[in-house]
Amino acid sequence: MAKSIRFRDSYAQYEKIVADIKAKQFAPVYLLMGEEGYFIDSLTDMLASEILEEHEKAFNQLVVYGKDTNEGAIIDYARQVPMMGGRMVIIVKDAASLKKIDSLSLYTSAPVASTVLIVACKGKSVDKRTQFYKQVLAKGVVFESVRPYDNELAPWVATYLKKQYGCSIEEKALTMVIDFMVTDIAKIVNELGKLLTSLPQNTKVITSDHIQENIGISKDFNNFELVEAVAQRRFSKAMTIADNFARNPKEHPLVVTTSTLFAYFQKLFIINYKEWQTKYKGMPAASDGELAALLKVSPYVMGGYRQAARNYPNKKIFLILGLIREYDMKGKGIDSGGATQGELLRELLMKIMMC
Repeated sequence: MAKSIRFRDSYAQYEKIVADIKAKQFAPVYLLMGEEGYFIDSLTDMLASEILEEHEKAFNQLVVYGKDTNEGAIIDYARQVPMMGGRMVIIVKDAASLKKIDSLSLYTSAPVASTVLIVACKGKSVDKRTQFYKQVLAKGVVFESVRPYDNELAPWVATYLKKQYGCSIEEKALTMVIDFMVTDIAKIVNELGKLLTSLPQNTKVITSDHIQENIGISKDFNNFELVEAVAQRRFSKAMTIADNFARNPKEHPLVVTTSTLFAYFQKLFIINYKEWQTKYKGMPAASDGELAALLKVSPYVMGGYRQAARNYPNKKIFLILGLIREYDMKGKGIDSGGATQGELLRELLMKIMMC
């Protein structure tokens, strides 16, 4: 059984392909496939832009769509001789719509040296047992685009902003964006790009005010504020936010909230464990900087984390993590008893606060 690829490995390969494209090192065949469309579109656009000069594209670059063509036509296009030398570039978008994609193995068994064939299979992966897949893997580039887990998305967005725009984003602002757009990377990148275009050029930090004023996401009703209320045991505020979530379930899916709560209590568990090691094992106390690096948060928020850890000793955190898992499953329809997501969230918060 083939081992599933992880997001971090997928993204590392994406960056390598990008570096090769910028260095003008092109493969004869590219198979870009998988659930996360943003990286597939990005690589497709980059290849379309970088392989040929603008004046060559009218004659030697062809874009076809899987629903409007067939494998035989694609093979014929790929075997054409480019005009005026150079390369022929064939881009197949919506390749998931092809009925017999493995038939492309008739071409990939012996790809033409002067052609670059790009097969973009967005939203679906090609069967790795097929000849087509194996041949592209051997003679070209296979890129499998994987969606990040919730706990992988925030670090990726923060790194993306630093690399692309040289700016950082407040933890609360980042949580607001991810809560609102869930794991839609294309939408997140697009909205943040538009936001930075509208902000002053010397802006170095994106704040929650920027998000509320320019994207229209409330800075009062989001998972960051909910977690803060739970951390401080402010029951009334937590339930007010839960009521808002219940009225807007599409904007605040329970699965995102449970994931955020789970990740937060995991951090508190680590803080408590480190303090236990200091108290009972004689290990040196961890500084805010050391803990922040371990938890992957800013050192400036460690005061709040330490206070929350005192509010929730690990004996309680064990119970809470179990509750979060239970209600995450209920939110996915398992033993929910017909309760709405809003009702499930209220029940979960009440039980957490009672621990």
